[in-house]
Amino acid sequence: METAFERGWAELRNSALLQQAEEHGYDLLITTDQNLQYQQDLSGQDLAVLVLLSTAWPRIRLQVHEIRAAVSQMCPGDYREVRI
Repeated sequence: METAFERGWAELRNSALLQQAEEHGYDLLITTDQNLQYQQDLSGQDLAVLVLLSTAWPRIRLQVHEIRAAVSQMCPGDYREVRI
């Protein structure tokens, strides 16, 4: 697992980030951008997208089991949100 920052993709806009992730063989993008589904056409993408409905690390950390469960159930092209 890597972050967009670690890959040098921190400055990419959503469409470019999704394209780079797919081109580099990623299966899943985990983000806290709750507007992603409204800003991008996610249909036809092989990349699954999981949106965490919080940006607060202390809250996210407490929901690791829920996040893992969501990830394990996702298929290519899926979009899912985890309420935290």
